[in-house]
Amino acid sequence: MSEQRTKRLLVSSGSPYEPVIGFSRAVRVGNIVAVGGTAAGSSGKPVAKGDPAAQTRAILEIIEKALRDAGASLKDVVRTRIYLVDIAHWEAASRVHGEFFGDIRPASTMLQAAAFINPDWLVEIEADAVVEEG
Repeated sequence: MSEQRTKRLLVSSGSPYEPVIGFSRAVRVGNIVAVGGTAAGSSGKPVAKGDPAAQTRAILEIIEKALRDAGASLKDVVRTRIYLVDIAHWEAASRVHGEFFGDIRPASTMLQAAAFINPDWLVEIEADAVVEEG
């Protein structure tokens, strides 16, 4: 019996944390794409300090590029997870999430986290996608 190994595609965003922690921005195996926790500013510098809506927009743009680099798109996203350091920011983050996913409507979870690696980060988002075959 022969064993067939599924190809694994690693997508980098250039984050300085990737080699230190040992992770990829996204990983595609078969038709599944997982985008890891993404904060605003792939260079490690925060975008729009103090503005959860602007940070959410920057994050979703990074996620969109990672999906594209993995051969997927926002329309393939089936789940998002939104982490906030202050749950009071839920409306600002939700409005921007809705701009990107209003018609796609993936399953989504929103949680408050105690803290992120960078204290200026207000939002972090993960996404999972399933690319249609054929």
